[in-house]
Amino acid sequence: MNAADASVSVGDIVKMKKTHPCGSDTWTVIRTGADVKIKCGGCGRIVMMDRFVFIKRRKAIITSGSQNDITQSSKE
Repeated sequence: MNAADASVSVGDIVKMKKTHPCGSDTWTVIRTGADVKIKCGGCGRIVMMDRFVFIKRRKAIITSGSQNDITQSSKE
């Protein structure tokens, strides 16, 4: 695992390899550290998993947290 694979920040919207039972495969990162806490984009379920497991299950980063902050501040 290199540094680019391990980069994850609060506010990132990620696509996971498997879909959630509600049918959504997009998740928002709400906490980082040794563990990563993510929130389902479909039903709002919150799941916490080990960072290594999260990196393995993540398929793609749709938008990064810094981009979300910029778009939200421009709307205000």
